[in-house]
Amino acid sequence: MTASQSPIGSRRRLGAELRRLRGKAGLTLDEVADLMTCSTSKISRLETGKGIPKMPDIRELIRIYGVTSDTEQDMLLRLVRDGRQHGWWESLTDGVSPERFVMDAPGRYAALENDATAVRSFDLTMVHGLLQTPDYATAVITAGLPHHSAEDIGRLVELRLKRQEALFRRDPRALELHAVLDEAVLHRAVGGSAAMAAQMRRLLELSNLANVTVQVVPFETGMRRAHAGHFVVLEIPVELGSDVVYIEGHAGETYLDGRSDVDLYKDVFADVLQSSLSPDVSRQVISRYLVKHAP
Repeated sequence: MTASQSPIGSRRRLGAELRRLRGKAGLTLDEVADLMTCSTSKISRLETGKGIPKMPDIRELIRIYGVTSDTEQDMLLRLVRDGRQHGWWESLTDGVSPERFVMDAPGRYAALENDATAVRSFDLTMVHGLLQTPDYATAVITAGLPHHSAEDIGRLVELRLKRQEALFRRDPRALELHAVLDEAVLHRAVGGSAAMAAQMRRLLELSNLANVTVQVVPFETGMRRAHAGHFVVLEIPVELGSDVVYIEGHAGETYLDGRSDVDLYKDVFADVLQSSLSPDVSRQVISRYLVKHAP
């Protein structure tokens, strides 16, 4: 499988370039907004990669910032075109309604993960989506989205399974996944005994991949900083923007890309690793739960 850069990746890179050019021009967000006769929030959204870029707007910013190099202009306009393309995941998420407090935008995380080279996750309630079997994923998504149709659930399961192809791709290099699971994840029965046994076998299978590391935090560890909640650190190539922390909670989905926030969660991940079992011992624990769940 070949993964292409996502539209969000292009928007984030364009935003970084626009921030650089504005700084070079010595202008504030408010000053640029006045020159553009638009809101400050519009300029801010373009610089953070959250706004969909329009060619006339970027051409005007190029003029304001005094960009005269043909090469630089072509690069910026190419990012505009790429940022307006559709991602592979959109056919699976179009029409799926957001669920307040659970799923704000079904395609946003997939877009960021598509651009990532590595994923570091801590889970204390369920197996990470990149490691889930179809039956386990169906049970998890159904429980989280009780008001969605069976068709919507099926499309979201398909999206989750499609994301897993990144673990096996060759060009670009396969996604690196380091998943730390609280032992409660292995204990909690999701989807019934057969589904749990299959999920344990899947964990054992994927943990043997060179690019996948699965470690378990045993009950005996007690509480660590990470137990405050599930989180994912997405490592993004520098040319596409900064690393991102993804958090799911009762208030919905949160994305953090500030340096201090990302560094904090990387520190929390390093802390919980100190209390995790080694990958080999973790596989032994997963094998014991496979026996326990086997119908």
